[in-house]
Amino acid sequence: MSDTVSGGEFRDEVRTWLAENLTGEFAALRGLGGPGREHEAFEERLAWERHLAAAGWTCVGWPVEHGGRGATLEQQVIFHEEYARANAPAKVSHLGQELLGPTLIAFGTPQQQRRFLPKIVSVEELWCQGYSEPGAGSDLAAVSTTARLEGDEWVLRGQKVWTSLAHVADWCFVLARTEPGSTRHSGLSYLLVPMRQDGIEVRPIQQLTGTSEFNEVFFDGARTSADLVVGEPGDGWRVAMGTLGFERGVATLGQQVGFRRELAALTELADRTGAADDPTVEQRLAQAWVGLEVMRAHALRTLGDSAPGVAEVSKLVWANWHRELGELAMLVRGAAGLVADPDLDEWQRLFLFTRADTIYGGSNEIQRNIIAERVLGLPREKRQ
Repeated sequence: MSDTVSGGEFRDEVRTWLAENLTGEFAALRGLGGPGREHEAFEERLAWERHLAAAGWTCVGWPVEHGGRGATLEQQVIFHEEYARANAPAKVSHLGQELLGPTLIAFGTPQQQRRFLPKIVSVEELWCQGYSEPGAGSDLAAVSTTARLEGDEWVLRGQKVWTSLAHVADWCFVLARTEPGSTRHSGLSYLLVPMRQDGIEVRPIQQLTGTSEFNEVFFDGARTSADLVVGEPGDGWRVAMGTLGFERGVATLGQQVGFRRELAALTELADRTGAADDPTVEQRLAQAWVGLEVMRAHALRTLGDSAPGVAEVSKLVWANWHRELGELAMLVRGAAGLVADPDLDEWQRLFLFTRADTIYGGSNEIQRNIIAERVLGLPREKRQ
């Protein structure tokens, strides 16, 4: 895509395409899916995303030579914002498009790029992320899952947990310890592992919301080809941190459009029920609006900035804002919010799931430690 296309022209193109295609069988998918709701119309959302792919609307920011549109940062922001404004369904291939794909473009071999990138673009293969473990959640360097090279294959043993969408994924990018006796950041490798094999067991974890998008994954002799290590063996920490950097990309601006929609709906509810007559509720709704404007300004100001601490500040800003919105929703709902009648309503689900926002993707405590130690130069926390 030429960067000579103006932002206005590109916005019109995206908006028009979405208006013409979120119709018919796809019209019913508006607003479905997303965190805590990944179970909603999964197969139908998958079909929608393949429809997007056929029209060239997946991986818009990837280079053209890798199947993307080569969109500029401005155009990527526009796409994600318009996608969210159209209330289009949440994507099922987010982990492949936004995390693994850019990682392979940055660190993968030409062979790995040819093998995996086209099927991410076409949404033929879905991915999950094998990072967290029971003893290595926020402290990712404590990974104990092992992979040993036996002939021309890596053999994996260990356990991952909180693995989003592992129950539907075809592949997993796994951080594993490949050097016996290594500790912390050294001796780790970033492996691409097929999920549909006898050496892998997936157990869904039921959440407070009643859904099960997270999973435990057990590796007991699971195998993957020796050449499916991204970067060099032992260099997995650097590659894994690269992936986490991509996680805080332009898609977060589309996420904020969703936040704005939630806040507008909650404000309307407060006005309709009279809850907004309470000065405390009125003040907190106003504070939420201000917080959302600050969040957007920060995201635009730091877009494309890879300086230490930028990603961590971004995560702290949106995660805490969204968790507080869930708490505000319960304040607006009042006593009725304490009862599921007969099932959880959208505000109860929002409250329950946003309790996890400040934990997954790096907890508040870890984000603040990184900022303190790596950006401000404060003394490192003592480790056991």
